[in-house]
Amino acid sequence: MAFGGFNREGTTQPMAEINMIPLIDVMLVLLVIFIVTAPLLTHAVKIDLPKVASHPNLTQPENIQIGIRASGEIFWNGATTSQTEAAARFTENAKRDPQPEVHIRADATAPYEHVARILAAAAKAGLTRIGFVTDPREN
Repeated sequence: MAFGGFNREGTTQPMAEINMIPLIDVMLVLLVIFIVTAPLLTHAVKIDLPKVASHPNLTQPENIQIGIRASGEIFWNGATTSQTEAAARFTENAKRDPQPEVHIRADATAPYEHVARILAAAAKAGLTRIGFVTDPREN
């Protein structure tokens, strides 16, 4: 406790305040100690590991190329097919592991109805990897 004050009266009473300066000094000293010792706590064991070259065996799924003309014709990997036959093939290919990717190439003037039927048939069969192929060149 601190005693004293600046009043001229002779009565001195103890102050009821905590002196924070020594606490701050101790905290700063501890902070410096932790900053200095923290890098020393992380140590690593050096091991000479064998060096080999290997390539992961990744099984690439096959691609199913679906073409849709403006007239509504559907092509399965270049061969003409019907809507019901395409749905049956989707169901058959959905059971394979890994599932093949479906790439849809639709004519720019093809009605959305034809594309939506193919998308619905593929989704109903359980195929999850469906993408659209576009021409990156601008008009």
